[in-house]
Amino acid sequence: MSDIRDWRPFVYGGMASIMAEFGTFPIDTTKTRLQIQGQKTDRSHSELRYRGMTDAFVKISRQEGVKALYSGIWPAVLRQATYGTIKFGTYYTLKKVATDRGLLHDKAGNENLWCNAACATMAGAISSAIANPTDVLKVRMQVHGRGTSDVGLVRCFREIYVHEGVRGLWRGVGPTAQRAAVIAAVELPVYDFCKLHLMETFGDQVANHFM
Repeated sequence: MSDIRDWRPFVYGGMASIMAEFGTFPIDTTKTRLQIQGQKTDRSHSELRYRGMTDAFVKISRQEGVKALYSGIWPAVLRQATYGTIKFGTYYTLKKVATDRGLLHDKAGNENLWCNAACATMAGAISSAIANPTDVLKVRMQVHGRGTSDVGLVRCFREIYVHEGVRGLWRGVGPTAQRAAVIAAVELPVYDFCKLHLMETFGDQVANHFM
């Protein structure tokens, strides 16, 4: 039986998630702003300020400064340090358990797609549920932009806890976990499948992992 107490997937998965977050966070900020604009229930976000992602990117940069595109980056990094670490680590740990029990591979030695998807679904849901408070912080700071980013991560956390309690930190955990489960169920097995075939064709190179 292989040793399931292998921390490398947790460490490498967390580091990769954090690096990716720094590179893609401005896109996530524009997405969040576009999603919350035009509300009828919240007057502060009732105006349609942005026509699309590019327009949002330009207007946020000009009106609030480039720094506003990174409002909420630290809770996002904290989220990836927990969510990304747990997701990748749990996924590959579950795959090891499935391998040891003879569930992952068929008679020809190929990995079972449905078993992979099941491991990924569980990993995505568990990690997202645990990391939900960091996701709440990230979205709050993204929505309010520059003013909230000046407040800081700790103060924002404290304000949510004081005014909304522990439940406020886990607001939306159900849909968030469901979304993460679906994303992981597609993302991780497809990555493993593509990586396997690319390595068979081109060898184990960094370029193949990016592809």
